[in-house]
Amino acid sequence: MVTADDRRGRGGLPGVLKGLATTARTAMRPSHTAEYPDVAPSLPPRSRGVIALLEENCTSCMLCARECPDWCIYIDSHKETVPATTPGGRERQRNVLDRFAIDFSLCMYCGICIEVCPFDALFWSPQFEYAEVDIRDLLHEKDRLGGWMATVPPPPALDEGSAPPAEVTAASRPPRGARGGRP
Repeated sequence: MVTADDRRGRGGLPGVLKGLATTARTAMRPSHTAEYPDVAPSLPPRSRGVIALLEENCTSCMLCARECPDWCIYIDSHKETVPATTPGGRERQRNVLDRFAIDFSLCMYCGICIEVCPFDALFWSPQFEYAEVDIRDLLHEKDRLGGWMATVPPPPALDEGSAPPAEVTAASRPPRGARGGRP
């Protein structure tokens, strides 16, 4: 006869034996616990950690700041006049980067800023150990962002059977006036 306690799972001995069997089976398996502070984790290649800035490539175009969904990128710049390089040429204007900062307390690490940068000024660094005691220290200015560039891995090699990149193909073409035929 089945009692109400059996239907509710309070059967007693069979349930306890199942639990002990599960515990014994699990205790005999090797653990997969990573001893993180003592043993560095093996990260996959091209893993996302912190965003690094190559300041020489930044033109202050503000695309990264405009596309950031969290509005955690702050850019300040000013225009500077560049003198003409040839006689009779005209002066040019260029943007000079004064401030580039990323507030990592707001950043959600989506990578949109890196994707939209047309001048390859932003890169993923696999470094993830930059915790701070004070949340205000998670605002990284351009000098600290530039320091992460040393940890950025090189891009992966191209496949052997792939077509050459468009930049290489364009660079190997002869200049426009050097082609034969029509002027």
